[in-house]
Amino acid sequence: MAYDPVPGLLSRVSSRLWHEFASLPDGPAHAFPAPGTAPGSAERAPGETGRGPEFDAMAAVLERTAQRLGDNYPYFHPLYAGQMLKPPHPVARAAYALAMAINPNNHARDGGRASSQMEIEAVAEIARMFGWGDGRFLGHLTSSGTIANLEALWVAGEIQGSGISGQGSEEQRRKRIVGSEQAHYTHSRISAVLKLQYEPVRADSRGRMDLNALEAELRKGDVGTVVVTLGTTGIGAVDPLDQIVELRGGYGFRIHVDAAYGGYFKLIPEALEEDARRAYAAIAEADSIVVDPHKHGLQPYGCGCVLFRDPGVGRFYKHDSPYTYFTSKELHLGEISLECSRAGAAAVALWATQQLFPLQPGGEFARGLAQGRRAALELEQVLRADKRFETMRVGGPQLDIVVWKVRKDSAEEAGDAAQRIFSACAERNLHLALVQLPLHWFRLTQEAEGPATQTVTCLRSVLMKPEHETWMGRIWERYDEASRSVLGK
Repeated sequence: MAYDPVPGLLSRVSSRLWHEFASLPDGPAHAFPAPGTAPGSAERAPGETGRGPEFDAMAAVLERTAQRLGDNYPYFHPLYAGQMLKPPHPVARAAYALAMAINPNNHARDGGRASSQMEIEAVAEIARMFGWGDGRFLGHLTSSGTIANLEALWVAGEIQGSGISGQGSEEQRRKRIVGSEQAHYTHSRISAVLKLQYEPVRADSRGRMDLNALEAELRKGDVGTVVVTLGTTGIGAVDPLDQIVELRGGYGFRIHVDAAYGGYFKLIPEALEEDARRAYAAIAEADSIVVDPHKHGLQPYGCGCVLFRDPGVGRFYKHDSPYTYFTSKELHLGEISLECSRAGAAAVALWATQQLFPLQPGGEFARGLAQGRRAALELEQVLRADKRFETMRVGGPQLDIVVWKVRKDSAEEAGDAAQRIFSACAERNLHLALVQLPLHWFRLTQEAEGPATQTVTCLRSVLMKPEHETWMGRIWERYDEASRSVLGK
């Protein structure tokens, strides 16, 4: 297990935090005594050394907590290459824990004065990454990408007079939302919650939204919003945003970009294929963007972010509170968010991380993304040369996710072999993932020219840690050994 710098970092800066409040009279370290002790029995103030019964009681509970947490996959380790899980950077963990000593609430400046300002600054840097650098945008953090996408589609519905507020003509109220069939399932669910009609659009053989299928929907004249995914959760596919922007000129619809997973790849265009590069270059043309700093952004869960190109959409959030937040006349984050209480610590962690790793092309953060991208390309190349497996017929990974199937005569046999290899890898402490994908993505079938109805269980690897590049040899060694134990070759 690698050295963990966070306890030392916290020990060093905690006294500095308490120094900022040195003008206050001495008070209890916290509000709750340890079990079996009387109120006021705590003998140590923050920053003092030594142990007491309260410390020992907390330490005992945390020992049991650590033991329970051992029942997890090693998400932090390079041998975990399955789902979209990446450890937060130590500076993010330490900043989050430091902020929790105060526990700010970024619903309003009154609840999180410093952390609200840090959120505004951190979100502005994300907006600049996407090309919105003039300050003319509206954005904030959320507790998840799901909530961020909900806000974007809610605003889209309000703008189009979707009927949520009873406004707009009958024609406006029936405007639909469409997105790729490979878009995250949350869009369909969110649309149902918002009483908006959502329709999936066929994907092409690389998992991207099919432009011909999209235009067929647009010709019906009732599409109000197109959800464009830059980095699908299944395979990391990048929808052709640049070409969808061109279609908008003829059909007039809003574009919402769901870049929850793939947004940060905007920083490494030189590492992407030409079609993905063009898509990312067009992202500033979107009406709204979602990105999740708790995925590639090195943040603890949950930390999503929603951005709107038009700051005027803030009018849809307008509300009056008869009992709170009269001490500040400045616009507070609660006035541009559907959520109320939100962890100010999440904003502090993001701000601190971006101070250490600015969101700049060619910077250290960007280099980490490029390492994961190279690892994915290396794994794809090795798999493509191995006759035991089949990679996608058309193209390779567009970001840092690799998918492949076992070469078998039937989808059922291939799926069964994939399941057994998945388990054999886990026995060797190599953790991959499984995914259901259309069979014709891997081989020509009768469905290739029509609806992709037949699916196959495939293996999937998300290589989002920079360390995956240097660990690729060891990852393949374990995977090859596990495959031989199942396939007998």
